[in-house]
Amino acid sequence: MSKILIIGACGQIGTELVLTLREKFGNQSVIAADVRDTCPEIVANGPYQKMDILDREAVRGFIIEEKIDQVYLLAALLSATAEKNPAFAWELNMEGLFTILDLAKEGHLKRIFWPSSIAVFGPATPKVLTPQKTIMEPSTVYGISKLAGENWCAYYHSKYGVDVRSIRYPGLISYKSLPGGGTTDYAVDIFYKAKEGKEFTCFLSENTALPMMFMDDAIRATLELMEVEESKVKVRTAYNIAGCSFTPKELSDEIQKVIPGFKINYSPDYRQAIADSWPDSIDDSVAKKDWGWSSKVDLPQLVAIMLQNVTIPV
Repeated sequence: MSKILIIGACGQIGTELVLTLREKFGNQSVIAADVRDTCPEIVANGPYQKMDILDREAVRGFIIEEKIDQVYLLAALLSATAEKNPAFAWELNMEGLFTILDLAKEGHLKRIFWPSSIAVFGPATPKVLTPQKTIMEPSTVYGISKLAGENWCAYYHSKYGVDVRSIRYPGLISYKSLPGGGTTDYAVDIFYKAKEGKEFTCFLSENTALPMMFMDDAIRATLELMEVEESKVKVRTAYNIAGCSFTPKELSDEIQKVIPGFKINYSPDYRQAIADSWPDSIDDSVAKKDWGWSSKVDLPQLVAIMLQNVTIPV
C-alpha cells in the first residue's frame, strides 16, 4: 500500500485530489500538506501536516521519516498572482520541484506527480488544437517556470530514472473548492454571481476562447496517468489533455438558458494579455493514444453540474 503526500492540498486541485485518493486508498494513507496552520474542514477526515515547500530540510525530513513513496506536488503561485511577484513565483514554483525530484533521485520516492499548464504555450504557439509538440515561448513567469519544470522532469527521468509524470492542465472548474489566482478563474466566479442573482463583470473580453475542464475530468486524468504502467508513459515533459473550449459569452449564453435573467458585462484587465497568449483549444491525441485518456464533461453538462451544486456562502 502506497503512502501518499499531497503538497498544496488546500488549493483547488489539491482539495479534490485528497478526497478522491482517500476514498480510493483510505484516509490514513493520504497525508494532506499545505502552508496553512490548519486544514480546511473538507479535508479534515485524515492526516494533515503544515508544510512550507521552500523549507527543504523540513520537507525532506518528513518524507523520509514517514516513508512516503508517492508525492503530488501542487504548491505553486498561479498565473495572475505570479505576475504580481515574479521573483517569489519563480522560487516557489521551481525550488520545491527540485526538493522532490532529488528525493526520488536518492531512492526515497517511487513516483511523483507534478502539474504543468497550458501556460507553457505562448503567442507564437498555434492557437487552435495546439499539438503536443510545438513552439513554446511562454510570456508569463508562471508559464516560464512550468516550461522549465517540464524539462527538468524529463531530465531527471532520462538521467536518473525518476518516475515523474505530468499533465498540462487547462482552466479547471469546480464547485468544491475556490480557484487560487489563475487567469481562468472567471469561469468559476461566474456561477456564484449567477446563483446569487447578481450581474457578473468578466475580466476577459467576451470572445476570448480558452481550454477548460470540469474538475472531475482533471482528477480522473491525473489518477489514470499515475496508475498506468510505466512503459505506457511516453511523454516525460507533460501531456496535453483537453476538455471543452469556450468563450465568456458562450458560457454566459449557456447559463442564461437556465437563468434567463442573468447578466454579464466585460471589463478586461491585465489578465486579458495573459489569456491572449494561450491556446483556444488543445490537441490531446497523444494522451489518448498512450494511456487511453478521454474527457467526459462538455459545456452544457458542466453548466448544469455547477448551477446545481454551487452554494453561496452565508
